[in-house]
Amino acid sequence: MTRKNAVVDKEICVSCGACMEACPVGAIKTINGCFADVDINKCIGCGLCSRTCPTGCITLVERLDMKK
Repeated sequence: MTRKNAVVDKEICVSCGACMEACPVGAIKTINGCFADVDINKCIGCGLCSRTCPTGCITLVERLDMKK
C-alpha cells in the first residue's frame, strides 16, 4: 500500500508559517526559524500545506507504507 506525504524543499522555503497553519494534524514545524520540516509519521498527505505555500516549496510524494 502506498500513501503520500509532504516534502519541503529547504532551499526555497522562507519559513513564513503558512503551511504550519494549514496543516490539520500539526505535522509541520519550523527548524531554527529557517525552514519548515514535515514529520512523516504525522503527515496524512492531504496536500493543504502544498496548496497554501506561497513559494511552492512543498510537494507530495508517494512513499511505501510498511504497515499492513
